Amino acid sequence: MEDKVYIVSTPIGNLEDMTFRAIKVLKEVDVILCEDTRHSIKLLNHFEIKNKLISYHKFNEKERIDYILSLINENKTLALISDAGTPLISDPGNILVKELIENDIKFTVVPGANALLPALILSGFNSEEFLFIGFLPKKNNKKEEKLNTLKDFDKTLIFYSSPYELIDMIKAIDNVLGDRKTAISKEITKLHETTYRGTPKELIAMLNDMEIKGEFVIVVEGNKEEKKLLTKEEAKQIFDMEIQKGEHPKDLIKKLAKENNLNKRELYNYLMKK
Repeated sequence: MEDKVYIVSTPIGNLEDMTFRAIKVLKEVDVILCEDTRHSIKLLNHFEIKNKLISYHKFNEKERIDYILSLINENKTLALISDAGTPLISDPGNILVKELIENDIKFTVVPGANALLPALILSGFNSEEFLFIGFLPKKNNKKEEKLNTLKDFDKTLIFYSSPYELIDMIKAIDNVLGDRKTAISKEITKLHETTYRGTPKELIAMLNDMEIKGEFVIVVEGNKEEKKLLTKEEAKQIFDMEIQKGEHPKDLIKKLAKENNLNKRELYNYLMKK
Protein backbone atom coordinates (compact mmCIF):
# COMPACT_ATOMS: atom_id res chain seq x y z
CA MET A 1 0.00 0.00 0.00
CA GLU A 2 1.44 3.37 -1.04
CA ASP A 3 -0.18 5.51 1.66
CA LYS A 4 0.32 5.16 5.40
CA VAL A 5 -3.14 6.30 6.49
CA TYR A 6 -6.52 6.02 4.76
CA ILE A 7 -9.52 8.16 5.74
CA VAL A 8 -12.37 5.81 4.79
CA SER A 9 -16.06 6.61 4.38
CA THR A 10 -18.58 3.98 5.47
CA PRO A 11 -22.36 3.68 4.95
CA ILE A 12 -24.74 5.94 6.89
CA GLY A 13 -27.60 3.45 6.85
CA ASN A 14 -27.51 1.35 3.70
CA LEU A 15 -24.76 -1.29 3.56
CA GLU A 16 -24.97 -1.31 -0.24
CA ASP A 17 -23.27 2.10 -0.16
CA MET A 18 -20.00 0.49 0.98
CA THR A 19 -17.55 0.85 -1.91
CA PHE A 20 -15.31 -1.89 -3.31
CA ARG A 21 -12.29 0.30 -2.61
CA ALA A 22 -13.29 0.84 1.02
CA ILE A 23 -13.62 -2.92 1.58
CA LYS A 24 -10.25 -3.56 -0.09
CA VAL A 25 -8.46 -0.91 1.97
CA LEU A 26 -9.98 -2.05 5.27
CA LYS A 27 -8.93 -5.63 4.54
CA GLU A 28 -5.37 -4.67 3.66
CA VAL A 29 -4.40 -2.16 6.37
CA ASP A 30 -2.76 -3.33 9.58
CA VAL A 31 -4.95 -1.34 11.99
CA ILE A 32 -8.38 0.30 11.83
CA LEU A 33 -9.09 3.34 14.01
CA CYS A 34 -12.79 3.66 14.85
CA GLU A 35 -15.06 5.65 17.17
CA ASP A 36 -16.71 2.64 18.81
CA THR A 37 -15.20 -0.81 18.36
CA ARG A 38 -18.50 -2.48 19.31
CA HIS A 39 -20.32 -0.59 16.56
CA SER A 40 -17.68 -0.97 13.86
CA ILE A 41 -17.17 -4.70 14.40
CA LYS A 42 -20.70 -5.31 13.08
CA LEU A 43 -19.91 -3.51 9.82
CA LEU A 44 -16.57 -5.27 9.44
CA ASN A 45 -18.05 -8.70 10.16
CA HIS A 46 -20.69 -8.13 7.47
CA PHE A 47 -17.95 -7.61 4.88
CA GLU A 48 -15.71 -10.35 6.35
CA ILE A 49 -13.05 -7.85 7.34
CA LYS A 50 -10.91 -9.22 10.13
CA ASN A 51 -8.52 -6.63 11.45
CA LYS A 52 -7.17 -5.04 14.60
CA LEU A 53 -9.48 -2.29 15.90
CA ILE A 54 -8.34 0.63 18.05
CA SER A 55 -10.77 3.14 19.53
CA TYR A 56 -10.29 6.70 18.33
CA HIS A 57 -12.97 9.17 19.37
CA LYS A 58 -13.41 12.78 20.45
CA PHE A 59 -12.54 11.98 24.07
CA ASN A 60 -9.19 10.30 23.37
CA GLU A 61 -8.00 11.59 19.99
CA LYS A 62 -5.30 13.84 21.45
CA GLU A 63 -3.81 11.17 23.69
CA ARG A 64 -3.91 8.60 20.87
CA ILE A 65 -1.71 10.64 18.52
CA ASP A 66 1.68 9.51 19.87
CA TYR A 67 0.61 5.87 19.74
CA ILE A 68 -0.68 6.26 16.18
CA LEU A 69 2.57 7.91 15.08
CA SER A 70 4.55 5.09 16.70
CA LEU A 71 2.56 2.54 14.68
CA ILE A 72 3.31 4.46 11.49
CA ASN A 73 7.02 4.54 12.42
CA GLU A 74 6.82 0.74 12.67
CA ASN A 75 5.64 0.76 9.02
CA LYS A 76 2.08 -0.12 9.95
CA THR A 77 -0.71 1.06 7.67
CA LEU A 78 -3.86 2.50 9.22
CA ALA A 79 -7.43 3.31 8.26
CA LEU A 80 -9.69 5.78 10.06
CA ILE A 81 -13.45 5.24 10.02
CA SER A 82 -16.29 6.88 11.93
CA ASP A 83 -19.47 5.23 13.20
CA ALA A 84 -21.15 6.23 9.93
CA GLY A 85 -20.31 8.41 6.95
CA THR A 86 -17.12 10.34 6.31
CA PRO A 87 -14.60 10.95 9.12
CA LEU A 88 -13.87 14.59 10.06
CA ILE A 89 -17.33 15.74 8.90
CA SER A 90 -18.74 16.48 12.38
CA ASP A 91 -16.67 13.48 13.51
CA PRO A 92 -13.15 12.97 14.94
CA GLY A 93 -10.08 13.01 12.73
CA ASN A 94 -9.05 16.62 12.26
CA ILE A 95 -6.32 16.43 14.91
CA LEU A 96 -4.91 13.30 13.26
CA VAL A 97 -4.86 14.85 9.78
CA LYS A 98 -3.03 17.94 11.08
CA GLU A 99 -0.40 15.70 12.70
CA LEU A 100 0.03 13.70 9.49
CA ILE A 101 0.58 16.89 7.50
CA GLU A 102 3.02 18.32 10.07
CA ASN A 103 4.99 15.06 10.08
CA ASP A 104 4.94 14.76 6.28
CA ILE A 105 3.15 11.40 6.45
CA LYS A 106 1.38 10.35 3.28
CA PHE A 107 -2.37 9.83 3.60
CA THR A 108 -5.40 9.75 1.33
CA VAL A 109 -9.19 9.77 1.45
CA VAL A 110 -11.45 6.94 0.31
CA PRO A 111 -14.66 8.86 -0.45
CA GLY A 112 -18.17 7.58 0.02
CA ALA A 113 -21.38 8.13 1.95
CA ASN A 114 -22.26 11.29 3.85
CA ALA A 115 -25.53 12.87 4.93
CA LEU A 116 -25.07 16.51 3.98
CA LEU A 117 -24.86 16.24 0.17
CA PRO A 118 -27.94 14.00 -0.29
CA ALA A 119 -29.91 16.32 2.03
CA LEU A 120 -28.79 19.36 0.03
CA ILE A 121 -29.98 17.77 -3.21
CA LEU A 122 -33.25 16.58 -1.63
CA SER A 123 -33.98 20.11 -0.40
CA GLY A 124 -34.23 21.50 -3.92
CA PHE A 125 -32.33 24.63 -2.86
CA ASN A 126 -29.31 26.15 -4.61
CA SER A 127 -26.59 23.50 -4.56
CA GLU A 128 -23.90 25.46 -6.41
CA GLU A 129 -22.85 27.44 -3.34
CA PHE A 130 -23.55 26.38 0.23
CA LEU A 131 -22.16 26.53 3.75
CA PHE A 132 -22.00 23.45 5.97
CA ILE A 133 -22.13 24.34 9.67
CA GLY A 134 -22.80 20.97 11.28
CA PHE A 135 -24.10 20.88 14.86
CA LEU A 136 -24.95 24.14 16.64
CA PRO A 137 -24.25 24.70 20.37
CA LYS A 138 -26.64 22.98 22.79
CA LYS A 139 -27.75 26.13 24.63
CA ASN A 140 -30.56 27.96 22.83
CA ASN A 141 -29.03 31.42 23.29
CA LYS A 142 -25.77 30.14 21.78
CA LYS A 143 -27.71 28.64 18.87
CA GLU A 144 -29.25 32.01 18.14
CA GLU A 145 -25.90 33.79 18.50
CA LYS A 146 -24.41 31.52 15.84
CA LEU A 147 -27.43 31.91 13.55
CA ASN A 148 -27.18 35.69 13.86
CA THR A 149 -23.74 35.51 12.26
CA LEU A 150 -25.32 33.69 9.29
CA LYS A 151 -28.54 35.62 8.75
CA ASP A 152 -27.16 37.84 5.95
CA PHE A 153 -25.47 34.92 4.16
CA ASP A 154 -27.13 34.46 0.77
CA LYS A 155 -26.00 30.86 0.19
CA THR A 156 -27.73 27.64 1.29
CA LEU A 157 -27.05 26.68 4.94
CA ILE A 158 -26.72 23.07 6.13
CA PHE A 159 -26.93 21.92 9.76
CA TYR A 160 -26.89 18.58 11.57
CA SER A 161 -29.22 17.92 14.50
CA SER A 162 -29.84 15.16 17.00
CA PRO A 163 -33.49 14.21 17.63
CA TYR A 164 -33.32 15.86 21.06
CA GLU A 165 -32.27 19.21 19.61
CA LEU A 166 -34.46 19.27 16.50
CA ILE A 167 -37.44 21.29 17.75
CA ASP A 168 -35.16 23.83 19.46
CA MET A 169 -33.10 24.07 16.26
CA ILE A 170 -36.13 24.85 14.08
CA LYS A 171 -37.43 27.36 16.64
CA ALA A 172 -34.06 29.11 16.67
CA ILE A 173 -34.04 29.21 12.86
CA ASP A 174 -37.53 30.70 12.92
CA ASN A 175 -36.54 33.31 15.53
CA VAL A 176 -33.38 34.44 13.76
CA LEU A 177 -33.66 33.60 10.06
CA GLY A 178 -37.41 34.06 9.79
CA ASP A 179 -39.83 32.72 7.21
CA ARG A 180 -37.28 31.02 4.96
CA LYS A 181 -37.77 27.85 2.97
CA THR A 182 -36.38 25.00 5.05
CA ALA A 183 -36.01 21.25 4.50
CA ILE A 184 -35.44 18.50 7.07
CA SER A 185 -34.17 15.09 5.95
CA LYS A 186 -34.05 11.97 8.10
CA GLU A 187 -32.98 8.34 7.64
CA ILE A 188 -31.02 9.23 4.50
CA THR A 189 -30.24 6.14 2.36
CA LYS A 190 -32.52 3.99 4.55
CA LEU A 191 -35.88 2.41 3.71
CA HIS A 192 -37.90 5.19 5.35
CA GLU A 193 -35.87 8.14 4.07
CA THR A 194 -38.05 11.24 4.30
CA THR A 195 -37.67 14.95 3.57
CA TYR A 196 -40.06 17.54 5.01
CA ARG A 197 -40.21 20.97 3.37
CA GLY A 198 -41.80 24.25 4.45
CA THR A 199 -41.23 27.33 6.57
CA PRO A 200 -39.84 26.81 10.09
CA LYS A 201 -43.31 27.35 11.59
CA GLU A 202 -44.86 24.80 9.22
CA LEU A 203 -42.15 22.29 10.06
CA ILE A 204 -42.62 22.76 13.81
CA ALA A 205 -46.33 21.98 13.35
CA MET A 206 -45.41 18.80 11.43
CA LEU A 207 -42.86 17.70 14.01
CA ASN A 208 -45.28 18.16 16.91
CA ASP A 209 -47.40 15.37 15.42
CA MET A 210 -44.66 12.78 14.96
CA GLU A 211 -42.17 10.68 16.88
CA ILE A 212 -38.74 12.27 16.51
CA LYS A 213 -35.84 9.83 16.37
CA GLY A 214 -32.63 9.40 14.41
CA GLU A 215 -30.23 12.01 13.09
CA PHE A 216 -31.48 14.92 10.98
CA VAL A 217 -30.03 17.24 8.35
CA ILE A 218 -31.56 20.72 8.18
CA VAL A 219 -31.14 22.72 4.98
CA VAL A 220 -32.11 26.40 4.93
CA GLU A 221 -32.40 28.61 1.88
CA GLY A 222 -29.96 31.52 1.79
CA ASN A 223 -31.03 35.10 2.50
CA LYS A 224 -32.86 36.41 -0.58
CA GLU A 225 -33.38 39.94 0.74
CA GLU A 226 -31.13 42.50 -0.88
CA LYS A 227 -29.15 44.12 1.90
CA LYS A 228 -29.46 47.90 2.05
CA LEU A 229 -26.04 49.49 2.37
CA LEU A 230 -25.67 52.53 4.59
CA THR A 231 -24.46 55.89 3.32
CA LYS A 232 -21.72 57.69 5.24
CA GLU A 233 -24.38 59.92 6.79
CA GLU A 234 -26.42 56.89 7.96
CA ALA A 235 -23.25 55.21 9.20
CA LYS A 236 -22.55 58.30 11.32
CA GLN A 237 -25.93 57.98 13.04
CA ILE A 238 -25.16 54.35 13.94
CA PHE A 239 -21.62 55.31 14.96
CA ASP A 240 -22.80 58.03 17.36
CA MET A 241 -25.34 55.70 19.01
CA GLU A 242 -22.90 52.80 19.43
CA ILE A 243 -20.12 55.02 20.78
CA GLN A 244 -22.46 56.12 23.57
CA LYS A 245 -22.90 52.44 24.46
CA GLY A 246 -19.15 52.07 24.91
CA GLU A 247 -18.10 50.61 21.54
CA HIS A 248 -14.46 51.16 20.56
CA PRO A 249 -14.28 53.71 17.67
CA LYS A 250 -11.70 51.88 15.54
CA ASP A 251 -13.49 48.52 15.84
CA LEU A 252 -16.82 50.13 15.02
CA ILE A 253 -15.47 51.98 11.97
CA LYS A 254 -13.87 48.79 10.67
CA LYS A 255 -17.18 46.92 11.08
CA LEU A 256 -19.30 49.66 9.45
CA ALA A 257 -16.91 49.98 6.52
CA LYS A 258 -16.83 46.23 5.89
CA GLU A 259 -20.60 45.73 6.16
CA ASN A 260 -21.43 48.65 3.86
CA ASN A 261 -18.66 48.51 1.26
CA LEU A 262 -17.26 51.85 2.42
CA ASN A 263 -13.61 52.87 2.29
CA LYS A 264 -12.33 52.50 5.85
CA ARG A 265 -9.93 55.46 5.73
CA GLU A 266 -12.51 57.78 4.15
CA LEU A 267 -15.13 56.71 6.69
CA TYR A 268 -12.67 57.23 9.55
CA ASN A 269 -11.87 60.76 8.36
CA TYR A 270 -15.56 61.55 7.90
CA LEU A 271 -16.65 60.26 11.31
CA MET A 272 -13.76 61.57 13.38
CA LYS A 273 -13.52 65.05 11.87
CA LYS A 274 -17.18 66.08 11.76
